[in-house]
Amino acid sequence: MSIVELDRSRNGAQRIVILGSGWAGYTLSRNLDHRKYQVVVVSPRSYFVFTPLLASTSVGTLEFRNALEPVRSRRNKTEFFQGWADGVDFATKNLRIEEAVHDPQQGMALTGDRHGRAEVPKKEGPGHEVEQIQKGQMFDLSWDRLVVAVGCYSQTFGTPGVKENAFFLKDVGDARRIRNKMLACFETANLPTTSEEIKKALLNFAVVGGGPTGIEFSAELHDLIKEDMARLYPDLIKYHKITVYDVAPQILSMFDQKLGKYAIDTFRREGIDVKTSHHIESLRKGLPESSQDKDAADAASCFTIKLKEEGEVGVGLCVWSTGLMMNPFVQKTIGGMGWKIQKNEKSGAIMTDDRLRALLDAESGSQKAAMKDVFALGDCAMIEGTNLPATAQVANQKALWLAKRLNKGDLDTRPFTFRDLGVMAYIGNWKAIMRSQGQDISGTAAWVVWRGAYLAKSVSWRNRILIAVYWMVNFLFGRDISRF
Repeated sequence: MSIVELDRSRNGAQRIVILGSGWAGYTLSRNLDHRKYQVVVVSPRSYFVFTPLLASTSVGTLEFRNALEPVRSRRNKTEFFQGWADGVDFATKNLRIEEAVHDPQQGMALTGDRHGRAEVPKKEGPGHEVEQIQKGQMFDLSWDRLVVAVGCYSQTFGTPGVKENAFFLKDVGDARRIRNKMLACFETANLPTTSEEIKKALLNFAVVGGGPTGIEFSAELHDLIKEDMARLYPDLIKYHKITVYDVAPQILSMFDQKLGKYAIDTFRREGIDVKTSHHIESLRKGLPESSQDKDAADAASCFTIKLKEEGEVGVGLCVWSTGLMMNPFVQKTIGGMGWKIQKNEKSGAIMTDDRLRALLDAESGSQKAAMKDVFALGDCAMIEGTNLPATAQVANQKALWLAKRLNKGDLDTRPFTFRDLGVMAYIGNWKAIMRSQGQDISGTAAWVVWRGAYLAKSVSWRNRILIAVYWMVNFLFGRDISRF
């Protein structure tokens, strides 16, 4: 659709432009009154990802489609442009957008400037070590109200080799890469030409980060190996190992110490090693320097993690899940006309008032103001005076609150308040941990609640049905381990 056609179809309605199709942006777009507003979503991906299910899709428990919902839908009149927000002029209410239909990074976690080097998976062979992303065509879009919900990038803390060699788990493309690499490790280890040393390295899976994402992926990977790979590759199971590394002294810090200890004890009984207070110094391709087979052909399929506490360790796959860094669009969003966007000193997130309106600081003094028509929510925003976690639960509640207030036109009547519904995490072998309203639940009972909650929170009935069907099919017939 051209901008002229978009303008013509407004019919006098206010245009709300939403940047991002994550938990905040997608939820808001679905719940706004499309009879009252012309809703336009601008995002580099044309879908919403139900992120809690990514760990399951990465090991074949569910299929990738089960975690996706399209932004375009027959159930509403949301307009959509696949592109990156490149710049914004608050004075003229104009947005500069870079098209992203042919973006090679679509579906992948980002760790820095999308036009920078080492951001695209490298091609093999001489002359193809680095690929530069070309800037797409630009166009302008006006807005009456702007909602910034661009999310965050994956944090690497500048650790050498992580951007190039680690596997992240923030989008469906990441889950597909992990699934293919993990299966490739087993197939390579199964070849008669692969030495025992390389088999041990290939089937040594490292997970960096002891938060819910890292723990749930470790648990799902363990279930896959125990329930399926043990039958399909019985001779290789003795070589496999799963290790969780975390720089903190305790994993799952959002749970109390009792539940965290329960998770660690469960992991250790299942053979998953948890190493806290460990620091990753680098990640590179190939086997450790001390390896006798470091020059073998299959050694190129391995990686070496260098730990401050242990030295070099050979692995077949390193999944990195250590936190978030601020989106570059937010970093360069300044303001104008003597004002600048107020940002959190530590995280760089856009500061908002309790109505989710972006706050401004006067460049010439201590004066502050809230922008009437610019809102920020999700991981890239923080309410002044609060310290809410950057979670899907917070982003979802902010989006629902803002949609309701805009639909009713009573934004100033009551502030946003967050209701903590609890946290949960799957820890493998039909067990989970959960903390809700001061109560702790663990074991199989928590697993039942965990599955029920994810099923209920899935956006569409289509996916609710498909998820339940895939759970049953995989229980009866095993996971699909095809590589494609």
